[in-house]
Amino acid sequence: MLNLITSIAVVIVFSTISAGIYFIKKEYSGNQKVEKLLRVSLKVFVPLIMVGVLTLIPDIAMAAEAGNSSSGLGYIGAALSTGLACLGCGIAVANVGSAALGAVSENDKMLGKTLIFVGLAEGIAIYGLVISIMIIGTL
Repeated sequence: MLNLITSIAVVIVFSTISAGIYFIKKEYSGNQKVEKLLRVSLKVFVPLIMVGVLTLIPDIAMAAEAGNSSSGLGYIGAALSTGLACLGCGIAVANVGSAALGAVSENDKMLGKTLIFVGLAEGIAIYGLVISIMIIGTL
């Protein structure tokens, strides 16, 4: 069951990427058919991934209980700490970077100060990576 869901999700992802590249090369912009195709692709892909995750996590938990080991859940925790930290870092850098660009365009002397804030926002990903390394080190 899980292999079927995974293979369908992979086909949808590659077809969406291929369609996007094709439409970019052909310079389709504002085409209703293209937007509808990509919207339907996302509406099918996201539930497939959710079903895949919901069927995968209980299997990992059962395997961990059978072996009296929580290494499967530890790896999931390590992946989540890094992934969510990187998502937060991306959001923070997007907000801080755009504000920094606006500040530097008005006053060139603000470059050093704005680089500090962008660096602090990028530090969020480092914290997630450190926690991930600590979790994997205990497994």
